[in-house]
Amino acid sequence: MKRFVQGDSRTQSILLPESLDDYVTEANPVRVVDVFVDELDLAQLGFEGVEPATTGRPSYHPGVMLKIYIYGYLNRIQSSRRLEREAQRNVELMWLTGRLTPDFKTIARFRKDNGKAIRNVCRQFVLLCQQLGLFAEALVAIDGSKFKAVNNRDRNFTSAKLQRRMEEIESSIGRYLAALDTADRQEPSVAQARTERLQDKIAALKAQMRALKQIEEQLDATPDKQISLTDPDARSMKTRGTGVVGYNVQVAVDAKHHLIVCHDVVQDGIDRDLLASMATQARAEAGVEKLTVVADRGYFKSEEILACHQAGITAFVPKTVTSAATADGRFGRGDFIYDADKDEYRCPAGERLIRRTRMDVRGLNMYRYWSSNCQTCSLKQRCTPGTERRVTRWEHEAVLDAMQARLDQAPNMMRIRRQTVEHAFGTIKSWMGATHFLMKTLPHVRTEISLHVLAYNLKRAINLFGTTALMRAMKA
Repeated sequence: MKRFVQGDSRTQSILLPESLDDYVTEANPVRVVDVFVDELDLAQLGFEGVEPATTGRPSYHPGVMLKIYIYGYLNRIQSSRRLEREAQRNVELMWLTGRLTPDFKTIARFRKDNGKAIRNVCRQFVLLCQQLGLFAEALVAIDGSKFKAVNNRDRNFTSAKLQRRMEEIESSIGRYLAALDTADRQEPSVAQARTERLQDKIAALKAQMRALKQIEEQLDATPDKQISLTDPDARSMKTRGTGVVGYNVQVAVDAKHHLIVCHDVVQDGIDRDLLASMATQARAEAGVEKLTVVADRGYFKSEEILACHQAGITAFVPKTVTSAATADGRFGRGDFIYDADKDEYRCPAGERLIRRTRMDVRGLNMYRYWSSNCQTCSLKQRCTPGTERRVTRWEHEAVLDAMQARLDQAPNMMRIRRQTVEHAFGTIKSWMGATHFLMKTLPHVRTEISLHVLAYNLKRAINLFGTTALMRAMKA
């Protein structure tokens, strides 16, 4: 072992014992976790057990347990059993807890019983970022992503999936019955063995059919006609791949520093009804009067954009093109120019489309415009296969037109959205690993995502300020 760096002997006694503080450098992020939790008013945030009981076995202080969890999520350790092991061997965690080693049940129970308080801690760190002026630019990107729940796809049922599964079982039973008839014509010794095996399979399939009948009765009683057996709050959601049984996580991310301003977990896999609520929440959390939000076309809904406009929030959401005329190569809606002063449209042939009638479409007040000269128009084949081309206009269409004009003048806005919000989702999903959530039911899932968001924001703030400056700001 000559000419190599030598380590200390395992059996060598040390005259002056080293302290744990010697192993944790001044720039170590664990010191930020320690200062952050110590500066919190845990009782005001809603944690249980802040004041110790006068009788019984002494409990762990909630500050210690919170430090364990923040450290764990900051270092991709979400499991309570893994946190128990780390507390026994990890020098940083020993320093953070003062060598306390709670068992995994105690660690898991703390997260389960203090969900609301943990979510308040996440909001408290966002408030700190607001006080540090990190949201002064007031531009956030809103997006949602599907996260897998603790529920296999085979343990989730919709009406269509249940019917398909029943048909598969009936088909399998019929196939096995035909195989039984074939087995009866074979040698007695072979026939007996095959018959017993096939009868066992048929009995198992009939038991599955009875279980599916019971699930069908429960399914009819649910509002959304969907049921999950492992995690009752998980829902089947469409993705670009094969779909996922889980939750829709919504975030609003600051465009300048990529900090998550606010987040939520919903069971609806469609984003169309979530723009105004997320934008309003983001403005409140950022502490600004005026806010600009950008989202992808999955958030486009006229009522949501109007709600943002009425709340003083500037929205950038591209419109989904659903026109059959454009798909068939005919003139699209954009080829008809609206004249607000005359309240009429100008078609590509120069004809005037005047307002003819009003109608109610899904609760929206809509007006219809058309011209009487379509039959003699030379461009009719490129415009409409009907008698005349009719254009529908919402009473608040001017709000959508103004948003489209903003998008035309800011072509980079969608690129900003993509590089802002998808960075946050990619980082958190990488930390989670393949399994995503570890807890069941919506309240506990919200607690878990709050810990992930807190860890993400904490790491971003450390990268922005450094550990020393961030600790100084926390103590101020």
